[in-house]
Amino acid sequence: MSKTMRKTFISEIKEIINQSRRAAIRNVDFQRVLMYWHIGKGIFEEEQHGKERAYYGDYLIKNLAKELEPEYGSGFSVRILEISRQFYRTYPIANALRSQLNWSQYRLLLRIGNQDKREYYLLEAINNSWTGRELERQINSGLYERLLLSNNKEAVLSVARKEKMPEEPQEIIKDPMVLEFLGLERKAKYYERDLETAIINHLQIFLLELGNGFSFVARQKRILLEDDEFFVDLVFYNRLLRCFVIIEIKAQKLTHQDLGQLQMYVNYYDRTEKLPKENPTIGILLCADKNNTAVKFALPEDNKTILTSQYQLYLPTEKQLISEVKKDLERYRMGSQQDNGDEK
Repeated sequence: MSKTMRKTFISEIKEIINQSRRAAIRNVDFQRVLMYWHIGKGIFEEEQHGKERAYYGDYLIKNLAKELEPEYGSGFSVRILEISRQFYRTYPIANALRSQLNWSQYRLLLRIGNQDKREYYLLEAINNSWTGRELERQINSGLYERLLLSNNKEAVLSVARKEKMPEEPQEIIKDPMVLEFLGLERKAKYYERDLETAIINHLQIFLLELGNGFSFVARQKRILLEDDEFFVDLVFYNRLLRCFVIIEIKAQKLTHQDLGQLQMYVNYYDRTEKLPKENPTIGILLCADKNNTAVKFALPEDNKTILTSQYQLYLPTEKQLISEVKKDLERYRMGSQQDNGDEK
């Protein structure tokens, strides 16, 4: 056996071992999920036998924890047993439990009261192989609410359920984008290069924030047009939308000149880089501030390739995001009424 063949053989054996270990860990994690589900089921069914149900449940769990915790540890405290009961009531069919998720991830999902929102995060955690930390970050950053700002609930869930492929960039690109993971200090102003460097240094997390199907292509891509040089901040490719995605960073409020420059970059990629079977290039202006009305009138009415997304360096509260969703729905309603009035 040659040295090269020997290395290949050893690598293959190592991969078999690693795959088996990962499968064993996943199986152990899921057995823990099933254990808490069965405990929750047992508590819930036993509660039904109590005459004073409002009090019997608390009494039952406290006494059960008193018996279990000294022998099995803090994983069987009153709080965990209460969560187990909630777990069973939320997911009453054991066969519906997903083996890709561990107990910590299910505990995060149980904090979400809205059923559609909870289903969305469950599906996306599976689709994207999120760790518990990644799932928590997406929940805390209000991913679901941010997608609702530019989509309806049915479209967001359909993509997560894989009932349809994303057709429009708005279906996967968020506005705003939350970049708290960059760890930048609170300053009144940043330079574009500071943000760009921070994004490159945290590229893996930035790709997670961008959404499904993104891969990194280039930074400061040089474009030479006759004697003039231009440099595109960031270039990505999205395999779901099957197109290049160009991102220009603006640390100040965007202007119509910024939109014109981005349109030039999009045109360049469409005419020189895009393959015939690929879709038109998408351009995103990632900006500190924007005027939505000015953006609307600076772009053609049928624009589908130039998007703006305001970035936030700190996590928004759920209340702030829900407020934005309501404002957006109100703007849409007012716009529809105005359009109907114009038709009359």
